[in-house]
Amino acid sequence: MQAEDNIWSHYGLWGVVACWVVLYGVTLLFMPFYRKMSWKPKSAFLAFIVAFAIEMHGIPFGMYLVSAVFGYQLPEGILWGHTLEPYIGANGILGTIFFGLLGFALIFLGWRDIHKHYWVKEDGTGRLVTEGIYAYIRHPQYTGVFCLSLAMLCEWATVPLLIMFPLILFMYYRLARREEQDMEQEFGQEYVLYRERTGMFLPRLGGGRARVGAH
Repeated sequence: MQAEDNIWSHYGLWGVVACWVVLYGVTLLFMPFYRKMSWKPKSAFLAFIVAFAIEMHGIPFGMYLVSAVFGYQLPEGILWGHTLEPYIGANGILGTIFFGLLGFALIFLGWRDIHKHYWVKEDGTGRLVTEGIYAYIRHPQYTGVFCLSLAMLCEWATVPLLIMFPLILFMYYRLARREEQDMEQEFGQEYVLYRERTGMFLPRLGGGRARVGAH
């Protein structure tokens, strides 16, 4: 009975749910909104954050869903509760923390470099950001979103998050491809050379330090 009480003690804490949503949701304030198309992936990431917070400290929605469909209540740790902690141990927890901190860092560094180095030329056009993290990755903030989502998924691999995670990957990949098409149209060969020397979401091994960049 005591173990069961411990399982349910962290549910129904809606104030904590709100805190988690604010903690992770604030990252969206540091991400540029690329035309109207960027609203959809950002909304999907926000929905992922809300689902994570509710599953962790609100109600085990995934468990209720499985129970309603199959008439069987899953044990704690199977698609609800701390799903991977019993299996990955301390090293896995450290890995989860690492991906979370890396995600926050990439989003912040991308925002900082854009606002620090971006300026408008005399002809009214902008310049490509070449400094900082953009010298190695073309879309560091999107990589940060992937890292944050993966950290949350490793801690709380529930039905809603497992469904939404690949959707987020697809939507941000599609957004990145659209951005790169527009950047190539605007900057031409300069951007083509930059794209060949840098990685889309991860640094390109042996690519060297890029001299031009994109956001």
